[in-house]
Amino acid sequence: MNAARILLLVTLAVNLLVYPVAQAVVLEGVGHATIYNGDLEAAREQARKAALRDVSLQYEAQISSHDTMENGVVTESRVQVASSARARDARIVDEYRRGDLLRVTVRADMSEGASCGAGDAADLKKRVAVTGFPILYPDQARVGRISDAGEILPQRLQAALHETGRLQVFGATTSRLFQDLLNAPTQQGFDNRLTNVIQVAREMDVQFVVTGVIRDLGVSDPAAWGTSVIDRIQRGVGAANQNRRFVADMMVFDGFSGASIYQQRFATEAKWDAGPGASAGFDSAGFDETAYGQAVGKVMADMGSAVQEALTCQPFITRVTRVDGNRVTLASGATAGLRPGDELNLYRSQRFFDSLGGTPELSDSQTRVTLRNVHPDFSNGEMPLSGGEINIQRDDVAIIW
Repeated sequence: MNAARILLLVTLAVNLLVYPVAQAVVLEGVGHATIYNGDLEAAREQARKAALRDVSLQYEAQISSHDTMENGVVTESRVQVASSARARDARIVDEYRRGDLLRVTVRADMSEGASCGAGDAADLKKRVAVTGFPILYPDQARVGRISDAGEILPQRLQAALHETGRLQVFGATTSRLFQDLLNAPTQQGFDNRLTNVIQVAREMDVQFVVTGVIRDLGVSDPAAWGTSVIDRIQRGVGAANQNRRFVADMMVFDGFSGASIYQQRFATEAKWDAGPGASAGFDSAGFDETAYGQAVGKVMADMGSAVQEALTCQPFITRVTRVDGNRVTLASGATAGLRPGDELNLYRSQRFFDSLGGTPELSDSQTRVTLRNVHPDFSNGEMPLSGGEINIQRDDVAIIW
C-alpha cells in the first residue's frame, strides 16, 4: 500500500492591539543592525527599518503555518509571519551603540487612518510653500488692530508644519495668489490664474503650495463696542454680545499642475475680551490671552494637521533638471530623504498646442532612474537607456509612490 500523504494547511490570523479608527495607536519597536566600514547612516537606516517591522507586527500580524505530514509524521513545517500595516510619523526616540552594533527604538503612529496608497513616498519630505492669506474685508481687522492676520496666520502655519519634521516648508507669506478674493479659488477660464500657483511652485522649487483667504474677522455686534458710558457698563456686566467670528478658507495646490488637491473652510467664534490697548496685532500676547485668540489658535492647529493629512497620501515628485545620455539629475536630494540606491519612476511632462496655457499631462516612460550620488539639494543617477531613446528631458518629473 502506498504511503498516504496528507497536506494540512492552517491559516491563523492574529490581530494585536487593534483600536477604533478614530483613536491613535502609537507603538514602539526596536531594531538592530551592524555597522560596516564605519557607515553609521546605513546601519541606522537598516535598524530603523527593522524597528518599523517590529512595530508593524505588534499592530497587525498574519501568521501562516504550512505543515506536511507523511504516515502521521510531520516531514515539513513552515511558519510565515507578515504584516500589511503602515507606520505614520515614525521617529527614532532612542539610539544605542556598542562597538559595531547599533540599536534604535522607533515610535510610530499605526492608526488605520494612516494607511494610504503613498507607499514609500510617506517616508520622504515633500517641499511645500505657504503663501499669504489675504483678508477679504480689511475693515473688520480694525478692532484689536489685527490687520497683520493675513501674514501671521501663514507664518504660524509654516512653523507648525516645520515642527513636524515631515515636510520641507518654505514661506512666501507676503505673496497673494488670487485677485478675486470673493470667489477664490474659482477663476475664469481665459484668465487662467491657476498658473500663478505653477509660477510660485517653480520659483521656489516646491511640490505643493498652501494658500487661503480670511473671509471673516468681524465682531457679532458692532454696537457693543461703543464708547459711551452705557456701552462700557453693558460690556462690564456681560450684557453686550462681545463675540467675534473667524472664518478662513485653506487650499492646497499641486505645484506641477496647479490643480487643487485639498480645500476646506475653518471657522470658530469666541468672546473678544481684550481690554483697550491690550491687543496690538494677530500675534501679540494680548491677542493670545483672549478667549477669541485661544479659539483661533486651536483652529490654526487644525489647519496644520489638515495639511499634513492631505499630503501624506500624495506621491513624492521632483523635477528633472538635467539629462546627459543615461545620466539624470534631479532637483531633490538628501534633505528630502533620498538615498543612494533609491529608484524613482520617470514621467514625461507633455503640453499640447491647442492648450499651451493648460496644465501639463504626465506620461509614464516605463523607465526608472537609480540614484548613485545624493547631495543635500540635488541627486543624480542612471537609467537603462539614454534620454534621447525614451524622450526624457529637462522639466520632466521623477516620482516615488
